[in-house]
Amino acid sequence: MTTALVLIDLQNDYFPGGTMELVGAQAAVSRAAALLAAFRGRSLPVFHIRHIALRPGATFFLPGTPGAKIHPAVAPAEGERVVTKHHPNSFRETTLLQDLRAVDAKSLVVAGMMTHMCVDTTVRAAADLGFSCSLAHDGCATRNLQFGGATVDAANVQLAYLAGLNGAFATVGSAEELAGAL
Repeated sequence: MTTALVLIDLQNDYFPGGTMELVGAQAAVSRAAALLAAFRGRSLPVFHIRHIALRPGATFFLPGTPGAKIHPAVAPAEGERVVTKHHPNSFRETTLLQDLRAVDAKSLVVAGMMTHMCVDTTVRAAADLGFSCSLAHDGCATRNLQFGGATVDAANVQLAYLAGLNGAFATVGSAEELAGAL
């Protein structure tokens, strides 16, 4: 059984100076980079997911912009697969499922951005497709959300989504714990 690393949307627009800065993005990418180093050190498969926005009115991840590029801390190495998506679910209308099957991946370690959107959607889809998932809670970041005139702090958004995924869809742990279990 092969374990693969899936890094979701670790792209420049989510970092300071980007058009959709997330809370804790720099800390999260450093933990994701540590996971990436662990996978590379064991010659395990790595998949980089890159979101390119095609919907009218999109304000970030626009085609051909610096913000759409993968962050340098987790830049793909030669031979690592980059899967481009246009929807929150990394499996929707992409080659990700076929790519994972091609390397006989049965279990996934996931890190990325935004926890409440693309990470959540992808982890749930992966579990539904039969993958055993682990999620690096410190390798993810999100943002404050608004609803009904109230603001939900990013830390609470993060906790709620991680709690919702833990157990039923993934085992949630630190990047260090997940790397140590490889």
